[in-house]
Amino acid sequence: MSALQKPHVICHMMSSLDGRIIVQRWGKDVPGRDDYEATAATFDAQAWLCGRVTMEKDFTNGRQPDLQPVAAPLDRADFVAEYAAESFVVAVDAHGKLGWEAADIDGEHLISVLTEQVPDEYLAYLRRLGISYVFGGAKTLDFAVVLDKLARRFPIQTILLEGGGHINGSLLKAGLIDELSLLHVPTIDGASASAAVFEQGDAPGKAPRLRLLSVAQRPHDVVWLRYAVGE
Repeated sequence: MSALQKPHVICHMMSSLDGRIIVQRWGKDVPGRDDYEATAATFDAQAWLCGRVTMEKDFTNGRQPDLQPVAAPLDRADFVAEYAAESFVVAVDAHGKLGWEAADIDGEHLISVLTEQVPDEYLAYLRRLGISYVFGGAKTLDFAVVLDKLARRFPIQTILLEGGGHINGSLLKAGLIDELSLLHVPTIDGASASAAVFEQGDAPGKAPRLRLLSVAQRPHDVVWLRYAVGE
């Protein structure tokens, strides 16, 4: 078996000074929100990736998928739809819960990351919309396999990992993050229930060492920190 491939993974996040990422808690006009996109663009990434909770909250607004009966069972082979996009949105949706209206977000082609437990009706739904999908495991996701498939099946060399905290924590624990790009917003969240940049539950992996790459002061007193992970 050939060695697994992997895009260069940059975790790009915006957090309060105490490491929290629930932006809605910080008021209506959050300083640095526009700068988040501006700094992301400097990486020239071909894709960005978010978990189901983030996608549901920020992009699908809780929409339910339009599932219809299927005439015959569908195999559990990856599906690469025809697409014209040069950039991609990767939605981690292990159980097939997200409801979409189209195969893209602002022209960026959608790729759904699933487990093999997803029902046939959901696979047929994605196919009808023209949304690509890859399987990352039978019952749970192996993110090394997921990244390998994204690198092999799509022209993705660099991917921005943009939360939430549990997805970030899973890839960090698996040793799959190459860089951390963190915009520190000049506010303190203070809520213990607010998600952090990295969430790993009660069984965290080994705390990695990071090497500082750069520090930059951005508008509105935001500080942009960049680190290499695992060095």
